[in-house]
Amino acid sequence: MPEFVASLLAAAAFCLTLLALNALTRLLIQAHIAPSDLGETGFLQVGGALLMARAAYRRSPQRRPG
Repeated sequence: MPEFVASLLAAAAFCLTLLALNALTRLLIQAHIAPSDLGETGFLQVGGALLMARAAYRRSPQRRPG
């Protein structure tokens, strides 16, 4: 069961981070702060979301042997 909870938390962290980074990218493009080549759901956003998901997975409750 702890493995399921860890996976669920990691998936939620990935989705929420990706949504937040995409919204931030859209705002930066509309404000003409970011280059127009920076697209939503690009490598930068997916990479950041994967890093957050990995951090959430590592911090979640793990099964302890014994």
